[in-house]
Amino acid sequence: MTVNVTVWSENYHEPREEEVRRRYPGGIHGAVAAGLGEVLGERVRVRTAVLADPEHGLTDQALAETDVLTWWGHMAHEEVDGEIVERVRRRVLGGMGLVVLHSGHHSRLFRALMGTTCTLTWRDAGERELVWTVAPGHPIARGVPRPLVIDRHETYGEPFDVPEPDELVFVSNFGGGEVFRSGCCYRRGLGRIFYFSPGDQGYPVYHHPGVRRVLANAVLWAAPAGGTGEPLANTHTPIHW
Repeated sequence: MTVNVTVWSENYHEPREEEVRRRYPGGIHGAVAAGLGEVLGERVRVRTAVLADPEHGLTDQALAETDVLTWWGHMAHEEVDGEIVERVRRRVLGGMGLVVLHSGHHSRLFRALMGTTCTLTWRDAGERELVWTVAPGHPIARGVPRPLVIDRHETYGEPFDVPEPDELVFVSNFGGGEVFRSGCCYRRGLGRIFYFSPGDQGYPVYHHPGVRRVLANAVLWAAPAGGTGEPLANTHTPIHW
């Protein structure tokens, strides 16, 4: 069976910043979509949507046809219409999977689902990030290097004001000493949610094969088994380094 994925991004930086546009010529949403296709092939059917689309590309019909939604936002969280946030929230509670990426931690959607501020500490010094697997048996960790090395990235740090994860899959540490819960699983209603922190617009993180593997695994984990998505069994394709 095929998992239907909607890759959503606010697409704020790309039209405004040439450096980000060079790094992600097809947009951050395009890079995430390309990575899912690269790793999962015909197991996924991917569409993209951005903030400027009618209803942000998240119409009732589009959501009804989506097994897993990925969400990247940064500068325009408050520009997302509240009615659409509630529409997506209800869809997650009804069983749609959600993968929240990087600064999407502060989106109206993630805050609504977590019930907390979802704030964290951060700075941007372009330091190395090591993403450590702390739940090696978890499906999202399959085929992920230990550690997953991101040579330069924005630094996130604790405290991270989110509920205790149902499952903690990854923890990151940075050159400056910060430690951060970078891969967190939650269940809300019938829906599965995964938050993954790597992915700042200032670095080519979504071209990293290890990051692409994490996102592909997360989509398969979050997909509603028994729905239109592929069951969780027999979904692993090895990655070679």
